[in-house]
Amino acid sequence: MNGIFIELYLDEDVNVVVRDLLRAQGFNAITATQAGQGGRTDAEQLAFAASHRRALVTHHRVHFESLALEYFTTGQKHWGIIIAVQRPPEQIVQRWLVILNQVTTDEMENQVRYL
Repeated sequence: MNGIFIELYLDEDVNVVVRDLLRAQGFNAITATQAGQGGRTDAEQLAFAASHRRALVTHHRVHFESLALEYFTTGQKHWGIIIAVQRPPEQIVQRWLVILNQVTTDEMENQVRYL
């Protein structure tokens, strides 16, 4: 086992308040902007998250489902894609905490989860 707690990477469309609320609960979460990745393509965002062993959180279902399929068919590894329906940040975090408290980093490998 390489990691217990999932580290998160929020793409640009996810409200920064989600990061703040997750951090307040003790989880490691960064935004694309904070990581210097603002304005990058979805493929670049996922590659960055994968290279840093972070699960990517997004609202872009169609784009990231396609990227997950591409990674699967080419044998590439990512550390999870979490697709969240746009809701108030507090609701997203409440739903996300269920996963964060039950799933390890290794268990998120190449997984797509929906909130």
